[in-house]
Formats: sequence, structure tokens, C-alpha cells
Amino acid sequence: MRHILNPQRQLGETDIGAIQFDPYSRDDIPQILKGLQYIYTNSAICEEVFNHLARIIPEGIDAGNGRPGMALWDIFVLGTLRLNLNCDYDRLMELANEHRTLREMLGHALVDENDQYRLQTIKDNVSLLTQEVLDDINQIVVRGGHALLGKADEPLAGRCDSAVVETDVHFPTDTSLLTDAIRKVIGLCGQAGEMFGVLGWRQYQYNFQCFKNLYRKTVKLKRSTSKDEAKVEARKSRIKEAHQAFMERSEYYLERAKATVKELQKIELAGAIVEEIKHYIAHAERQIDQIRRRVIEGEKIAHEEKVFSVFEEHTEWISKGKAGVPVELGLRVCVLEDTMGFILHHQVMEQQTDDKVAVSIIEQTQARFPKLRLCSFDKGFYTPKNREVLQERLEKVVLPKKGKWSKKDREIETEEEFVAARKRHSSVESAINALEVHGLDRCPDHGIEGFKRYIALAIVARNIQKIGAILQQRARAAARRKACTVKRAA
Repeated sequence: MRHILNPQRQLGETDIGAIQFDPYSRDDIPQILKGLQYIYTNSAICEEVFNHLARIIPEGIDAGNGRPGMALWDIFVLGTLRLNLNCDYDRLMELANEHRTLREMLGHALVDENDQYRLQTIKDNVSLLTQEVLDDINQIVVRGGHALLGKADEPLAGRCDSAVVETDVHFPTDTSLLTDAIRKVIGLCGQAGEMFGVLGWRQYQYNFQCFKNLYRKTVKLKRSTSKDEAKVEARKSRIKEAHQAFMERSEYYLERAKATVKELQKIELAGAIVEEIKHYIAHAERQIDQIRRRVIEGEKIAHEEKVFSVFEEHTEWISKGKAGVPVELGLRVCVLEDTMGFILHHQVMEQQTDDKVAVSIIEQTQARFPKLRLCSFDKGFYTPKNREVLQERLEKVVLPKKGKWSKKDREIETEEEFVAARKRHSSVESAINALEVHGLDRCPDHGIEGFKRYIALAIVARNIQKIGAILQQRARAAARRKACTVKRAA
């Protein structure tokens, strides 16, 4: 049974629209809660948001019968708060159980003041949100923000840029990736042995500890800095021997795992764990092949063949040439912000660079906000084709050319409107920095779907906080005017 909100008001429950916030607070929590309060108290926005939230109820579930689940409003509140505060689920649980104003926003009252949220309950429910639902909600939130500023009918101008959101992975080396894969193979085979009585893995934890010791011995061998050719060759020989022993032990465990898979395939209930074991066996075999080619045969491995995490396979090796940041492990995310500070749209870039998404980000944004008439980019988005296509879709395209200007380029890029938009373009860096502070520095969620959900939730949370910040600023100004009036009357 799922409700958007608890349909029955409880004794002592505070109406969400009547919750009071300190106008002088500079913390993030009052801003996000005030933004959520604005959504709830605006009937048109609230109805649309609730309609989209209802889509996260799994198919075949009767929303009106069965054991009560977490209300959809509570899921949305906790999800946006998690991203806005850039906190983990443990802190989110503590806030949900102990923060008075947040519990009022979640609809708790005197009757259920001792009710507590459990960690796994929060994790399971927040993960029900999907990228598609959050994208639709974001459009509603942005339009609500425009209406709040009294600019709902004005044409939009935007600025577009990309940033890297890191995945939660360690720095990849061939040996560390192989160790990860073997660890999972041994662990899963050991669990399968305990669950289904398959023999051969009683000491699986000890087996992995022995394998890990061999890994440590391998990584401790460093290239010799000696100029003595004899010592250099001796060190190279030791490195090859250590890697050869490491690979042989890996292949030994893989052969045992393959035999275990054959036994498990005879058991009907073991289908899921069999597929998982086979998945990590494939990872291990790839890494063994690459170690043999690189270390033993001296071959250079092509970048396209490499995988940078056996757990987060969508992770990319990204080098943007930033000072002090030689490489980032994650995915690029392109964001388009309007001049009012709201994120209109975003796009996760899988195996793409900026110039590949310049047209698609505008097409997708205009499908959501048809009044977009101007957008600025940096030089990374430039190609002659991009400029040509964007000029057909926008009234004004601010897309500076790479390299030398032609006479036509000079005319375009010295126009007053072009120059003014270029000067304002750097403001998008502030928006990107705010997103990084509020969750988009590193994604802790697993899988590409978890990554996309995390990004979409961060965008929604940022826009809701933006609304809350506007309302908080107005409330602060009103409180100061009231204090001045009282002071003058006295």
C-alpha cells in the first residue's frame, strides 16, 4: 500500500504550509525544506509533482491495499535532502529521526513521534526514484521557480558547460582490477558452497587472504632507478616472475570456479549467483590477458580495450588538462543553466565529448522549454556543423571558434550581444561548483542507472534549494523591515 501523503491528519500534526523557518539561518536544510514547502503549498505544482511520483510505484502493486509503505512525499523529501546536503544514508537517517523541522515536513506528529526510520528502508525507497520521473519533476520545479520570480512568460537565455562526476572507484591498475575480480569469484563461490552445499570452498576466506598476499608482493616490486644494467635487468626479471606467479594463481582459482559453476547449473535456485560468478570470471580473464600482454610480452594495451572498474563498468578515464588534476575517473555531465540560476536540463555523456552533445542538449532542452532563444558555450563545443545547426534552432548562438578567426568569424564574435553573452558565460562555472558542493563531486550509487538517478536527483535538489533561497531572502528582508518598523514605533 502506497500513499503520496498520509490521508489522515494525526493529533498534533503541523500542516506543511504552516511550518516556520528561521529567516536568518544560513544553513542548507531550511533552504531545501522551504523550497519543498513552496512546492507543496502551490496546488498546481503539487498536483503535477505528485502525479509523477505515483509513477515510481512498481507495476502490479495495489496502492490502496497491503502493508503501508513509505509515503511518496517522504521519499522525495529524503532523496532531495540527501543530495542537497551531500550526505550518506547514515546521516540522512539521523536527520529523519531527530531533526524536528524535517519530521514536521515528513508529516510526523505527537502520536508517532517515536516512530523511527531504518537505514535499509530509506535506501530501498529512495532508490525507487528514476531518472525519467526526476527529469519530469525538474521541469515542473523550474517553471515554478520562474513563476516565483515573475518571469514565467519571458524568453530564456542559457549557458552550457560540462563537468566530470567521479564514480566511487579506486585508482585502477591491472593487478588491482584482477584482484577485485578474483575476490568476487572466490567470495561468491564460497557463499554458493554455504547456501547449496557445493564442496571445495570451505576455506574460501583463507584462500583469498593467501591470494591477497601474493598481490601485495607483486605491487611492492618497483622499477629500478639504478643505472646499472645488470640490476635493471634483474629487477625486470623479478617483476615478470612475480606477475607470472600472480596470473597462475588467478587461473587456478578460475578453473575451480568454472567447475563450481557446472555444479551450480544443476541447481534450479542458483541461477542468479551463477550469472554473477560468470560475470566476474570474464573480468578476471580479460585482466589476465592484458597483464600477460603488457608485462610479459611488452605490448602496449589500446585505451579502448581497458576497463577502469570491475564494479562500475561505465567509469571512463578522463583527462581535461586541468592544472593539478591529471586524470578523473567518472563520466562527463553536461548542464544547461538559465540566467536566473535554474538548471534547465542535463545530459550524462557516455563515451562522448563536448562537441558531440552541443546539438542534442539544445534539442532536448527546447523540447522541455520552447522559449529558449539564446545559449552560450565554450570552445570545446565548437564544430562548424554545430554552429550551423544551432543557428537554425536558436535566435542567437554564442559558440566561439577554436583557432584563428576568419573575417566572418570576427564579425560574429565581436557583435555586442555575442560579447555580452560571453562575459556572462563564466557564471555557469558557479552553478557547476554549487552542484559539486551539493552532491556531484562523487557518485556513491552503483551502476549506470544509479549514476543517472543520482545526477537527476542532484539537479532537482539544486533547483528546489534555489527556490528556497529566494524565499528565505524575501523572508529575511521582511523580518528586517518589521524590526525597523517596531524600532521606529518604540
